[in-house]
Amino acid sequence: METTTKDVFIIIDVQNDFCPDGALAVTDGDAVVPVINSIAARFVNVIATQDWHPHGHASFASTHDDKSPFEVLEFPYGPQVLWPDHCVQETPGAAFHKGLDIPHLQTIVRKGYNREIDSYSAFLENDHATPTGLAGYLRTRGIERVFLAGLATDFCVQFSALDACTEGFETIVIPDACRAIDLDGSLDAAMTAMQRAGVRFMESSDILSSG
Repeated sequence: METTTKDVFIIIDVQNDFCPDGALAVTDGDAVVPVINSIAARFVNVIATQDWHPHGHASFASTHDDKSPFEVLEFPYGPQVLWPDHCVQETPGAAFHKGLDIPHLQTIVRKGYNREIDSYSAFLENDHATPTGLAGYLRTRGIERVFLAGLATDFCVQFSALDACTEGFETIVIPDACRAIDLDGSLDAAMTAMQRAGVRFMESSDILSSG
């Protein structure tokens, strides 16, 4: 498949804390790295997101008395999973995986830095109202089609894909370049939600087969 200057490849949260031995490790999370490197080489426009939490973030279980990771609390904006402390600003866990090799990476979108609101999506925080500014940035650059890969399929990839559709971009998720947390069936639910929203799915081989 040929890509154009109207396409962008967005790499979601390929950070140490989401890889093996990380604070919120996704099973085989590091397996996406070589696939993402190969895909990125086919795109002119490449963006990465980076979870970037302050200490004591509201989504951390440690911030709440007598709460454990993966419990769900009702926040002003809706249900919020409580996570282990992860991707804390300026810590090694927040750094990108050292295997990422994308010299032409253009922009890094940091999210989750608002202490009171978690942020899964590259486009909107979890209140579904506060924008990251990414949609406007892509429009000013004439982007029409968004390709997504990274961690984790059922959280940050899913939310980014749904919001990309809502913002009017043609949206493609590359499942073999993603890995999931799969918390209580969250992967199946995510795939269903994305399909219903009009997200398309494409394997990395479809992108790498051209040229």
